[in-house]
Amino acid sequence: MKFGGTSVADIDRIRNVARHVKREVDAGNQVAVIVSAMSGKTNELVGWCSQASPLHDAREYDAVVASGEQVTSGLLALTLQHMGVQARSWQGWQIPILTSQAHGSARIEGIDGSEIVKRFTEREEVAVVAGFQGLHKDTGRITTLGRGGSDTSAVAIAAAIGADRCDIYTDVDGVYTTDPRIVPRAKKLDKVSFEEMLEMASLGAKVLQVRSVELAMVQGVRLFVRSSFDDPDNPTEGTLICDEEEIVEQQVVTGIAYSKDEAQITLRRVADKPGVAAGIFVPLAESNINVDMIIQVVSNDAHTTDLTFTVPSAEYARAVKILEDARDVIGYEQLEGATDVVKISAIGIGMRSHAGVASAAFKALAEKGINIRAITTSEIKFSLLIDKDYTELAVRTLHSLYGLDKAA
Repeated sequence: MKFGGTSVADIDRIRNVARHVKREVDAGNQVAVIVSAMSGKTNELVGWCSQASPLHDAREYDAVVASGEQVTSGLLALTLQHMGVQARSWQGWQIPILTSQAHGSARIEGIDGSEIVKRFTEREEVAVVAGFQGLHKDTGRITTLGRGGSDTSAVAIAAAIGADRCDIYTDVDGVYTTDPRIVPRAKKLDKVSFEEMLEMASLGAKVLQVRSVELAMVQGVRLFVRSSFDDPDNPTEGTLICDEEEIVEQQVVTGIAYSKDEAQITLRRVADKPGVAAGIFVPLAESNINVDMIIQVVSNDAHTTDLTFTVPSAEYARAVKILEDARDVIGYEQLEGATDVVKISAIGIGMRSHAGVASAAFKALAEKGINIRAITTSEIKFSLLIDKDYTELAVRTLHSLYGLDKAA
């Protein structure tokens, strides 16, 4: 069971979480609980690090920000004990959760869950584990997994102890066909495949962290997305994230996602010769700037080309500076950019066996007067770059087009 920051925001909510845990214990389950820091605490700790030293040591930064989860795990263990449930807290280094040395964005390399399992059987003890953190064995330093890393901690621990399932408790009661704030008729999905959830998470749906879905897919850990704000005595089922084989009746399109974290860059009249694309994208990659949609259009003179691509909006200024510095090497005539764009995506494993799914979207958006700036497709999704002002209209149009308003 994993509980995010809003679920453990104060003592009353921690008591509510403890009731969810006690329900599973009373049902005869052996339970490991992974907790995030209390809502807002990680931001506060990050702020203190910046105040102490704008260019801070990443190792000490991890030591500070990992403390938020330490507090929550101790408080939940105390609350469970008060309710008569055997429990103890575990920090990442105590299990240990072994990670790489990339402080602030470490990757999990191994977990020994044997002691947790041993205490399940010998003491009937609930393990309350601090999420988001681990240990680099060679240096003995605390590491953190990056924002949203508690989801990844939960899936990794579930795999390590051979859990039957991993319940991710959050402030929503499942995965929806799209954002209910934009489309009130959006429906909660009973089941979503790992692949679809991976696309949804990477394309703007904020329910689960991308790395946690990747890990669940690789390790075969079945995930349930559930609401911690349900009545602990009468919870709803939530949404199951599972293998495609478990989903009997699959819709063509499962969901519509959108991401406002996009910026568009166009390089005009670039020399059309070997090595130019590498000259553009290698420096961006070396600066850890993710490039997404790429479109190349050959100009009329056949010797130059126009190249358009997208980067995260937070990296836009940095990307422009890198490209301007490399102008002489790349040899483009003009650089144009736009930050008032949004990426709209339709996702569904049913697309594999249906033709014309994307073309229907092009026609529907054209009828609404929405111009498409860029398109990318894969086997189970397509994404469109449009002007930000048309976000809600485009999401509603596609949601209706694919019959998701009527989803069961």
